[in-house]
Amino acid sequence: MKKAINVGLIGFGTVGTGVVKLLHDNAELIKKRLGRNLVIKAIADIDTKRKRSVSLRDEQLTGDAAVILNDPDISIVIELMGGFEPAKSFIIEAMKNRKHVVTANKALLATHGNEIFRVADEEKVNIGFEASVGGTIPIIKTLKESLAANNIKSIWGIMNGTSNYILSKMTEENKPFHDVLREAQELGHAEADPTYDIEGIDTAHKLAIILALSYGKNVCLDDIYCEGISGINRQDIEFARELDYVVKLLAIEIQRDAQIEARIHPTMIPLDHILASVNGNYNAFHVVGDASDSVFLYGQGSGMMPTASAVVSDLIDISRDMEKGIWRRVPLRSYCKNEIDDIQLLPMEEVITNYYFRFSAVDRPGVLSKISGILGAHNISIASVIQKGRKTEGTVPIVMTTHRARESNVQKALDEINKLDMVQGRTVLIRIEDPRLT
Repeated sequence: MKKAINVGLIGFGTVGTGVVKLLHDNAELIKKRLGRNLVIKAIADIDTKRKRSVSLRDEQLTGDAAVILNDPDISIVIELMGGFEPAKSFIIEAMKNRKHVVTANKALLATHGNEIFRVADEEKVNIGFEASVGGTIPIIKTLKESLAANNIKSIWGIMNGTSNYILSKMTEENKPFHDVLREAQELGHAEADPTYDIEGIDTAHKLAIILALSYGKNVCLDDIYCEGISGINRQDIEFARELDYVVKLLAIEIQRDAQIEARIHPTMIPLDHILASVNGNYNAFHVVGDASDSVFLYGQGSGMMPTASAVVSDLIDISRDMEKGIWRRVPLRSYCKNEIDDIQLLPMEEVITNYYFRFSAVDRPGVLSKISGILGAHNISIASVIQKGRKTEGTVPIVMTTHRARESNVQKALDEINKLDMVQGRTVLIRIEDPRLT
């Protein structure tokens, strides 16, 4: 048996513990598949006293990441501490010391990936980041390898388990948003500060990475339209069900000739769509390639062992390259580095799709015709109307869905409608993705 490959781990939280456990429990299986042992030589973490669910040798755990970064016997560094700094500095220092890197740090890659990948190219080292998107789901490997011959026509993704759990519970149990969020926090499905999850920021980080892989582009995170789920209420979920839709927080990328459409927002999709049945804290990706047609990937998007599975997969891939004397077989962003340029995203105001509106209107004659007239004046055609009986004193909900309309026209129309004295509060807007509507 050849000499073991030594690994250093920076960040010994939930996922880091899962990596140590997986390398221990499946050591024989990994050795049979790799031909060598993978050994965690050292672990660095700011908390060296907390009890973990795995046993370590005393000399393995240190509070100083430099022990790992400067050890010539460590070939691969795993970064699982998260955040921007010092994670970014540790990764760059590891690469400058000619160590390969594995990370699950989606926020760092989405924000500073261009710089990190440039250093990896300069130092001729590899960086694995499968665990940064989709947890155990191999979406990155699929785009970089399995679908390498395809033009990616579109990807629809449920990329955040917390938001999907909340929307699923609201749909199944008819509970209000804040009650479900509190339950999710108590069960550990949501963070104490859930902002990144419920406002779509976590999903935006993942979509930025996916966009770069799909099209070989430098992606600016700020250019991706992002809208979360905190404004969704039970009334809109009930109307969605009546219209044969379900509400999901979708990340959407669509190839539009020379431009790419990239957006994240609550979306109504038909109940018979493959993503409609993805519930709880699961993630899923519906990928359409020009040759492959539809590809569907589904699984746990987070959690200790699912994410550890993706991390160790990258460890094995990099170790296999080392075994063959190759520093990188597959390009980091699936395209040769001299082919990568800046992405051109379609501005959100130019997006054309279908829409759901819910107006809270004063209960008097002429309201519906006034609203319809303003929509028509902005080239927005109504597909359906639902007008319920009085819910609160003096107002009734009016629900409309539209045929395909331009976002800029929709926003102008709603600005005008919201100023009417016969409309109370702001209109609720949810975009619809339904190929049956034209």
